[in-house]
Amino acid sequence: MIKTDICIIGAGPVGLFAVFEAGLLKMRCHLIDVLPQVGGQLSEIYPHKPIYDIPGYPNIKAQELIDKQMEQIAPFQPTFTLGERVESLQKQEDGSYHVISSDGTVIHCQVVVIAGGLGCFEPRKPDLVNLELYEKSHVHYMVKDPERFRDRRIVIAGGGDSALDWTVYLANVAKEVTLVHRNDSFRGAPDSADKVYRLAQEGKINLLLSHNLVSLSGNGHLEHIHLTNKQKEDIAVPTEDFIPLYGLSPKLGPIAEWGLNIDKNAIQVDTFDYATNIERIYAIGDINTYPGKLKLILCGYHEAALMCQSAFKYVYPDQKLSFKYTTVNGVNAF
Repeated sequence: MIKTDICIIGAGPVGLFAVFEAGLLKMRCHLIDVLPQVGGQLSEIYPHKPIYDIPGYPNIKAQELIDKQMEQIAPFQPTFTLGERVESLQKQEDGSYHVISSDGTVIHCQVVVIAGGLGCFEPRKPDLVNLELYEKSHVHYMVKDPERFRDRRIVIAGGGDSALDWTVYLANVAKEVTLVHRNDSFRGAPDSADKVYRLAQEGKINLLLSHNLVSLSGNGHLEHIHLTNKQKEDIAVPTEDFIPLYGLSPKLGPIAEWGLNIDKNAIQVDTFDYATNIERIYAIGDINTYPGKLKLILCGYHEAALMCQSAFKYVYPDQKLSFKYTTVNGVNAF
C-alpha cells in the first residue's frame, strides 16, 4: 500500500502544478495516470506543439512545459503510478480514502484530487473499409515514437492541430509524408497551416485537400490507402503506415460511478475551492465544470492553488495555514 497525503488522478500539467502548490504547504502527493508517462495529452498527443498562453513564456513546446514542471516539483519528491487506470474508491472510517488501480495498486490518502483532463480518452476512428485488419500493425492513432516512422512512407489524415504539427515534424523523419484532409482548409492554428502549405509548395510533403478516405489494402501488410476526390475519382496512395488524427472522444470511465455530480461528461465543482459534492474529493482542470469555465492550462493552475489551500485542513486538521515566508529544499514557500 502506498501512503500519501493527496492522491492526484492525472499527471498532466494541472496535476503536476498541484504537486507544487501542495508541496509549499508540506503536503505529500502521489500521482496516478493511465498513460505510461507524465504529461497527459501534452506528452501523448502533441509534445512538439507550441503553447502561447503560459505566463512568462512567449511560446513553449508542450513537452518542454512538462519537463519544466517536473523540474519545478522535484524538491517535493512526488511519487507516481503510471500505466494504470483508477478503478475504484473506498472511503475509510476516518474519512480517508483507498484509491485502487486496474493493477491492484492501493493508495491510501487523506484527499483525492481528480485532474484527469478529458478523462479516459479514446481516439475517434475513421469509417474506413479494412481498418481493423491493420490496426495492430500499421494504423497509429497517436504518435508515441516519431522514430518509428524513420525512412518510411506514411499517410496522415486530419485537419486539426495534431495532424498539422505531426506533418511538419515527420516531414524531416519519414521517407514520404502525405497529408489528407476532407475539406479545403484547416481548422488548426494558422501558423501551423502556413508551414504545411510551405512544405507542400517546396515538394517536401504531398498535400491532398478535399479528399475522402475509402479503404486500406495490402498483401499481409499495408500497401495502399484508397481515396476519392471532388470529381469522385478513385486514387490509391502508396503507404506503409496510416496515422488518422481526428481527436479524442472523452470518457470519465469508472469515475462516473463514484456518485459525483456530472454535467455533460464533466464534474461539477464549487468555485470557492473546486470541491465536488463528495467530501475530500476535488476536481481541477479540464475535467471539471462551473459557470464561466474556460478550458485553459493557466485556469487549471489557478484551481490547483485554491484547491490545496482547502485540502490542507484534511491533511493537518489540528493546524492553521501559516504564511511565514521560508524556504523548503531550496524552493521559496509560505
